[in-house]
Amino acid sequence: MGKFPEENKPGYAVYSRRTLALYDALVLGFSNRFIWRCPSRHLIGHHVANLSARHLDIGVGTGFFLDKARFPAKSPQITLLDPNRECLESASERISRYKPKSVHADAMVPLPDALGHFDSIGLNYLLHCLPGCMARKSVVFDHLKPHLSERGTVFGSTILQVANPRPLLARKLMSIYNTRGVFANADDTLEALRAELSARFAEVSIEMIGCVALFTARFAKT
Repeated sequence: MGKFPEENKPGYAVYSRRTLALYDALVLGFSNRFIWRCPSRHLIGHHVANLSARHLDIGVGTGFFLDKARFPAKSPQITLLDPNRECLESASERISRYKPKSVHADAMVPLPDALGHFDSIGLNYLLHCLPGCMARKSVVFDHLKPHLSERGTVFGSTILQVANPRPLLARKLMSIYNTRGVFANADDTLEALRAELSARFAEVSIEMIGCVALFTARFAKT
């Protein structure tokens, strides 16, 4: 398998400089509040609760949450990892005050040994963009585990198919995104996410807000 498998590209190739310029307003502003019913303040709070001074961010978007959240240290060590160079450049520029390191890689492929170890690893709005069912896309957790410290935390968020009624706009937009390959979450459920995390980590917590699951996972109970 190559470093950037073709089947993974629809979920991230859509993000160009033009689309990233609109991302914060359309996705993190309008869609989060009115369609997915999870205003971005919840995601910011999730970051604040779980960020460490030695952090790896996978699927970096525009760097919005790393910019808005507070780190537990004035000079955190931040590594950004993404298969899309436009996203890496956008996020790196946005949090340039932290002098982040950028790694051009696809987390669906084993990560380089030289990546290092981290006390927190974030996967915000990543899983629903990865191809395949939850069992297949959860290989990312296997790839990041060697880079997570013993007491470290994996955290993130993903848009799921929920049992309770969803707004019409949510159903329609999710269908459009799945048809275009931007999303691949037609079969992603809370039960499937919990099962994959629980198979790999000793402590798992998931909170549902609207269509969004906010999760944390650790090797050992604290």
